[in-house]
Amino acid sequence: MENHIHFIAQSDDLIKHIKSFKSWTARSILDHLQEQNADFLLRQFAFNKKAHKIQSQYQLWQEGSHPQLIMDEMMLRQKLEYVHQNPVKRGYVACAEHWRYSRASYYAGLPGLIDEFAGW
Repeated sequence: MENHIHFIAQSDDLIKHIKSFKSWTARSILDHLQEQNADFLLRQFAFNKKAHKIQSQYQLWQEGSHPQLIMDEMMLRQKLEYVHQNPVKRGYVACAEHWRYSRASYYAGLPGLIDEFAGW
């Protein structure tokens, strides 16, 4: 989505790994924007930086995260369906499999942008 991300992950320290993911992706995106002289976007990220964030000039990700423990296969399927239907509900595509950044195509047996791990 253009303003948020949903993903399903497993980790022995999920909070730590989400923080690391957000840090790495923010640095990569900001470096790319600086290389491309994308001043408009960089000004937006600078404007949105929280006042107490003195270690950085920009803020790409919103503070915090909302991890939820997936208790069983039924809940996993419900979460997958929610994630896959998000761009459909927003009106971006008519079918979840058509959203290029979704894994819905993989679960429908269609090719996607990257391989998927489904070894549950």
